[in-house]
Amino acid sequence: MAWLLIISSVIVIWIASLFKILHGSYSPSKGAFLNDSNNGGSAKKRNVLLVVAHPDDESMFFTPIINYLTLRGHYIHILCLSIGDADGKGNTRKEELYQASATLKVAHQHVKILDHPDLQDGFGKVWNHNLLAKIIEEEVVSQGIDLIITFDNYGVSGHCNHCDVHYGVRKLLLALSQRNVEAWELVSTNIFRKYSGPVDIWFSNLYSMQCSNEMLHCLVNEQPRKSFLAMAQHASQWVWFRKLFVAFSSCTYVNTLRKMK
Repeated sequence: MAWLLIISSVIVIWIASLFKILHGSYSPSKGAFLNDSNNGGSAKKRNVLLVVAHPDDESMFFTPIINYLTLRGHYIHILCLSIGDADGKGNTRKEELYQASATLKVAHQHVKILDHPDLQDGFGKVWNHNLLAKIIEEEVVSQGIDLIITFDNYGVSGHCNHCDVHYGVRKLLLALSQRNVEAWELVSTNIFRKYSGPVDIWFSNLYSMQCSNEMLHCLVNEQPRKSFLAMAQHASQWVWFRKLFVAFSSCTYVNTLRKMK
């Protein structure tokens, strides 16, 4: 009986949390991300570079951020540092990323996908942080980027390629210390929160309230259905366990961004 009560409570909280997201009735208590307090609270349009390791990272992990930015008119560029060829499907996955980006309202010409011999997909494939910093810097300069978004040092799933991307961006920040470029990282969570789905909006908001408004932001996905639509464009990866991941992952419903120092 006790287990039945617990399971029923979890289901009720899950449905209530999802209802709040879908009906726009959830609003974090902190100031909005990228709002300019010196400009009447309106957002200056930013040139944002999302740096990921593989095709599908943008859809599995970053859709709340992408939706937040596109709905407010910011300019998004995606730099994917490999074609995800660990299983020999790299060329297919490359095209799938373009399709997913279109679903997420990111222009085709703003998506760059690399197939560098020293940046190949796979566990145990170590990526050189200096090389990553150089490649990312070239994109920052050529596209006039003023804000970078990427993984934190755990990379959501612990994948070594995700972690290397983080350290590549961190190394770049040290080199760009005199330039007006800021960077934000997607905060990884423990396994309970990671698979708590929409319920994590409450944990994420509580966490963000403990930190400075200038250092941490909780972004709820205003269009969670887009996470499924975008991930479905990655047909070669859209197998049953990834469908479950997208349904239960907190990253489908909320992203917490922390400013990189």
